Amino acid sequence: MSTVSNETATLVKLSAAEQAAAVKKGDVTSRELVEAHLKVIEAAEPSIKAFLKVSGDVALEQADAFDAKTAEEKATLPELAGVPIAIKDMIVTKGIETTAASKILEGWVPPYDATVIEKLKAAGMPILGKTNLDEFAQGSSTEHSAYQTTHNPWDTERVPGGSGGGSASAVAAFEAPLALGTDTGGSIRQPGALTGTVGVKPTYGGVSRFGAIAMASSLDQIGPVSRTVLDSALLQEVIGGHDRRDSTSIPEGPRPMVAAAREGAKRDLKGLKVGLIKELGGDGFQPGVEARFNEAVDKLREMGAEVSEVSIPHIGYSLGAYYIIMPSEVSSNLARYDGMRYGLRVMPPAGVPQTAANMMAYTREAGFGDEVKRRIILGTYALSAGYYDAWYGSAQKVRTLIIRDFEAAFQQVDVLVAPTSPSTAFKFGEKMNDPLAMYMNDIATIPANLAGVPAMSIPAGLSDDGLPVGFQFIAPQQRDEVMYKPAAALEAALEEDWNGPIWKDLKAPWLDGLDK
Repeated sequence: MSTVSNETATLVKLSAAEQAAAVKKGDVTSRELVEAHLKVIEAAEPSIKAFLKVSGDVALEQADAFDAKTAEEKATLPELAGVPIAIKDMIVTKGIETTAASKILEGWVPPYDATVIEKLKAAGMPILGKTNLDEFAQGSSTEHSAYQTTHNPWDTERVPGGSGGGSASAVAAFEAPLALGTDTGGSIRQPGALTGTVGVKPTYGGVSRFGAIAMASSLDQIGPVSRTVLDSALLQEVIGGHDRRDSTSIPEGPRPMVAAAREGAKRDLKGLKVGLIKELGGDGFQPGVEARFNEAVDKLREMGAEVSEVSIPHIGYSLGAYYIIMPSEVSSNLARYDGMRYGLRVMPPAGVPQTAANMMAYTREAGFGDEVKRRIILGTYALSAGYYDAWYGSAQKVRTLIIRDFEAAFQQVDVLVAPTSPSTAFKFGEKMNDPLAMYMNDIATIPANLAGVPAMSIPAGLSDDGLPVGFQFIAPQQRDEVMYKPAAALEAALEEDWNGPIWKDLKAPWLDGLDK
């Protein structure tokens, strides 16, 4: 296995904000940052498998273009200018193969960029490559990719969560300082919890979905993956804002999240009202997860927060509603992959009528994996005549009740908190034959997607099994900054207890020799 130089080890362990500051001071160039991360990717990928496609030449070209800018030109760019980033392969990138981890899109090279990619390029942020995911973002473990299984850097025999396990593992393993993910039912936050990273689902419509391959359009949201709360705030301000090409985009610009994160680092939460979600705790949550959660709540109290229990009465129905609404939208959105226009095409064998219908059937059979087929069938059933009102219509009514529950809760408190995932990372294959057990991993993250509210997972320490635990903040719609302040405060308080960031306890053999 290849090793990386001491200088590389120092660079990649800096936060994105620290890397940006080093670039601004002239201590390091954007090219040197890209080269350092490419070296780590080369060393780590045999054991982590976070990337489906590494775009090293593209990243170096973009870094050189940034480095060639004048000081005046650089001064007009966002704070993260020059810092490289990885992209979940659910987001289209011009000139770089984009597959959504599905055989049905193998070889497809988009002719355009997603809005978030345009913004990253304009900000001078080189793109390291495309990260692995569950096929079409459908899964909670990244075991459903058509190409490879991503491993958790904390224990390579365990899953990194899903669907965005590739982005989370890349950041946790120091292959990238930042990444983008998509969150439909927790696909940024749950991998964040399992890999000890920060994962953010912005307010629905706060970040443009133009160029995000659609899974469930009323639930999908692009968001940041990072190692610190401040890094996520900086990235969300880069990618956020109105986009006329996205009909669900909110007209106002990004909220003051960076200012909130920096204020939170002062660890003064006097007057902040924090609500514990009564229904998300106790039975079904691993003891180590609950212990770290309760300790983190005590930290919020110590910093002056007023903590009380709040009920979200209909939250118990959220999993059922989600697994009707989401497959229904999957059934509709994935109908476009028919072999006619782009992607895979499989013609019927000899002796079978060469019709368009048969070609579509053979293409979809060969191109889609088992989990995608399962959800298409479920969604098609829920939308079929005679069942639409009983299933899809009822689920939408439950969704409305959950939205009202959150609105009522935010009349009482400023921010809600809950564990991110009921357990730490589980072993490969443990839940593959039990889809319902796999779906239960999203029980604490799904409600925020149904309500369209912003939510964030930050590391809350290690469980008794030595694996990371996630702590989730949920804020009111279009008030993303409200969760950044307490998240940054808790991060600072916990890091003082840990004598540094959580990843200092990460044993990473692919980095052996870096600091010797």
